[in-house]
Amino acid sequence: MEKRTLTPKSISHFPRKPGVYLMKDADGRIIYVGKAKMLINRVRSYFTGNKDIKTEMLIRKVVQIDFIITQNEYEALILENNLIKQWKPRYNINLKDGKTYPVIRITAEQYPRVFRTRRIIQDGSEYFGPFPNVQSIDTYLELIERLFPLRKCKGPLKERNHPCLYYHIGRCAAPCAGKVSPEGYLESVDHIRQLLSGRTDVLISELTAQMQHASSELRFEKAAELRDSVDAIRTLQSGQQVMDADLDSRDYVASAVKEELATFVVFQMRNGKLLGSDIFRTQVFGSAEEDLTQFLLQYYEALRSPPSKLFLPQSEDTSAVEDYFKREHNADVAISTPRSGRDASIMRMASENAKQDLDKRIRERSNVPALEELQKVLKLPKLPARIEGFDIAQLSGKHTVASMVSFKDGVPDKPQYRRFHVKTLDGAIDDFASMREVVARRYTRIMNENLPAPDLILIDGGKGQVSAAVSILKALDLHIPLIGLAKKNEEIYLPGRSEPVLLPHGSPPLRVLQAVRDEAHRFATGFNQKLRQKDIGLGRLESVPGIGPARSRKLLAAFRNLETLRTADPAALAAAAGVSVAKAEEIQEMLRTGNPTLAAAEKTSPLREKPTSGSPE
Repeated sequence: MEKRTLTPKSISHFPRKPGVYLMKDADGRIIYVGKAKMLINRVRSYFTGNKDIKTEMLIRKVVQIDFIITQNEYEALILENNLIKQWKPRYNINLKDGKTYPVIRITAEQYPRVFRTRRIIQDGSEYFGPFPNVQSIDTYLELIERLFPLRKCKGPLKERNHPCLYYHIGRCAAPCAGKVSPEGYLESVDHIRQLLSGRTDVLISELTAQMQHASSELRFEKAAELRDSVDAIRTLQSGQQVMDADLDSRDYVASAVKEELATFVVFQMRNGKLLGSDIFRTQVFGSAEEDLTQFLLQYYEALRSPPSKLFLPQSEDTSAVEDYFKREHNADVAISTPRSGRDASIMRMASENAKQDLDKRIRERSNVPALEELQKVLKLPKLPARIEGFDIAQLSGKHTVASMVSFKDGVPDKPQYRRFHVKTLDGAIDDFASMREVVARRYTRIMNENLPAPDLILIDGGKGQVSAAVSILKALDLHIPLIGLAKKNEEIYLPGRSEPVLLPHGSPPLRVLQAVRDEAHRFATGFNQKLRQKDIGLGRLESVPGIGPARSRKLLAAFRNLETLRTADPAALAAAAGVSVAKAEEIQEMLRTGNPTLAAAEKTSPLREKPTSGSPE
């Protein structure tokens, strides 16, 4: 295709009507789609007046602009959205470029399941979220599992004669074994919906009524269980930091833009509570109005229901968007820009969150100059875009482990982290041998599986650690730059050099290396501590007569930690370990008092025996 230069004159044939314009590059690919109330005015604006950087970036790629006329602005809006979905133009907003937060899913089954997922399936399932705070979603799921346990088995429900372990530890209602009626099961599902929808007042009212009814029938154990449920929900409710008296569903959409980078944040208020926030990182190349409209249509397109009130950061003509919500979602949405009061305050919070995230993205970008300087100082053959860092952790030779962390463009790339059990020492303390083993295992795998190698390897340590690691790379005939960073004086050791390299404290390249070294140390130490805690738990369990290594591991796998074991139902513990209830109580007494024989002694003590006929009281 012959390249040509577009000018305002060359687009003078564009109509003075609403429609959609399609920008194409030299290969004829659609790279941007936009809508306009009047096509000629909107397209001409790209070629007149001063341009910002993002517009110049876009226009440099455009060699042809086509258009499609529509009857009105609403039709243009719908057509623009459909064309973006169809062609996925490079310079239009793509919400998949943002963060993917987990949601909670209630499946569309006869006996629904509830779990965390990042995958949305259009099968009638219900989704709640997203949850940017992983701790928040864990809190909800833990509460649901404790208060309203649903089944965990996947697929169609299979009838069983006996329920599984989850039933015995109170984590499943066991519909497979007829331990709960279909009506009772679905009632629990409805309670979960109320909890996740923020309708906790309704849920608390229902549970309180059930508690009072159980108490009136002298079912005090059930009443206490319901009381504990109400207390737990109130505790969760009190954790809501933002609350007000307006029960209307409200969303606050804010954005922060610098050059082509943009972050969109949505605060979701439901039933007077801040239910969650959603954040998307993307790139924008249109006008502020175009970018916001494209974001709204993509955000509310799939599973998110529009709120009754939508607050936006700037005053625009929103009639087409309101029309879209009414026609496509059957929802009457009042769209406005808050100027003062409560709504303006929440909007400022959303805007500040967007700004903070954008600042973080800009700082992440700024690591590239630091890496360029590091390449120059260390005379590296290429930019160290991928750095892998190693550290060893052990305590008196026990649980010797190693960590490998990975940084991409100076930022942690946590999915690439790896942990190693050091296998060759047999209890000896030898950090050099540990480093040789771990480097050999990591880079032998790199070679055998043809995986991408890092641009730089960083070892936490000095000459000895560097020499140990380099000997392995030479044996593997791998030519990957490797350095060591000693913590005492922040000295950088290079293979074959007796004197270390010193960088100014606080300099950008040194900060990158320190971040990699400190993260490797944190990751290794955390792994070592986790193993030691598990060791302590196994040791305490194995001190009980009749509870060996196999049963100890089985118990910790079922109950996760010693605290859960202490408070579990003895019958559930007995079922998990395959022991008698008396032995289960003995285990719990040992965990509480450290004396495994105390429970048995109390049972046979004369002070605890019932008096027999004729014996003194």
